[in-house]
Amino acid sequence: MLTIKRALYVLAIVALVLGAYGFWSRLAFGERDVNYGSYVNWGLWVAMYLFFAGLAAGSFMLATLDYVFGIPLFRGTGRYALWASLVTLPAALLLIGLDLGHLERIWKVYLQPNFSSLLAQLVWSYSALFLTAFASLVLAMRGSRRLLRPVMSFGLVLAVFVSGGVGALLGVNAGRVSLHNAMLPAQFPVLNLASGVAVMLVIVGFFGVVGDSDRRARLLRVLGAAMAVLLLTKSYFLWVDYSQVLYSRVPDAVATAELVLFGQYAWAFWILQIGLGIVVPMAVILWPGRARTPIVMGMAGVLVLVGLAVGRTAIIFPALAIPELDGLAEAFTGPHLNYDYTPSLMEWSVTIGVVGLATLAYLVGSDRLPFLKNSPEVAS
Repeated sequence: MLTIKRALYVLAIVALVLGAYGFWSRLAFGERDVNYGSYVNWGLWVAMYLFFAGLAAGSFMLATLDYVFGIPLFRGTGRYALWASLVTLPAALLLIGLDLGHLERIWKVYLQPNFSSLLAQLVWSYSALFLTAFASLVLAMRGSRRLLRPVMSFGLVLAVFVSGGVGALLGVNAGRVSLHNAMLPAQFPVLNLASGVAVMLVIVGFFGVVGDSDRRARLLRVLGAAMAVLLLTKSYFLWVDYSQVLYSRVPDAVATAELVLFGQYAWAFWILQIGLGIVVPMAVILWPGRARTPIVMGMAGVLVLVGLAVGRTAIIFPALAIPELDGLAEAFTGPHLNYDYTPSLMEWSVTIGVVGLATLAYLVGSDRLPFLKNSPEVAS
């Protein structure tokens, strides 16, 4: 376990170093070096915001199995899931903040909110989820399950709400037919739960955290079974989405789907999202015998997370690659006026840096916070 943790420390620090250029460029020159713009106004950072926000909500959901529902097999895992939620939600907000710019105006959404706006609802809900997760961690540290259970029950409702709310934020875009999908608010909570299960597979597979090896093996089997069900559900969602679009023959929607299935994003869809993100983890989880070691199960969790991250890009990138007006791409040209979006080096640098920052925060917390080091039991 020590070797794995040291390797992750090294990778996280390297990622931070690689991210230094991106952070410097964004702070010094604004959005000069990004490849999104007036036509493609959502890019890699928005997709990764969706991914990290999903991680935070899903991790909180997993924590409730210990602290709300009191499932004996998950006892002692809740604190690690809570900590994962607390380090990934700021990562999501940092990415979307860098994408939007003008963070000095954030006070307006709190003091002058328009609650008919889904964006305002999400900002308030994410803020409430972060405060709830923080309060839950403090209560868990103090060992008060009596107070912790109602707080985390409220947080569970929030986690489901923000998950569906992000889906709604995308789905209400009537001008983008590929995003205008009533299923998205239902899909996102399930996909976020898959993120939480994958994170727990990584934590238990790589770091143990639950004590004896027999209990760890049982927990990994249960998490693996849950992961298999969620991956099959994700596969069903993908089939429904793309089969309906292709059958509908709506031109813009079909063009978007073809970009994912057969066009410039096909390699990411088939190799990363389907191959590495679904097929390989399913093979690992369902493989009989002793091949499913904790480390292998942890790696399966990593691959699922990669597939889910790529899945977020498959929602955002192709949807914005189709011009809303014929001839617009030719009528006005110049910097940031391009529908052929590929993330710039600066965008990748910032993203890698945020991944490194979140990973390092989790590792440092798990090593330095007595609550996470000493494996306390929460009193009833």
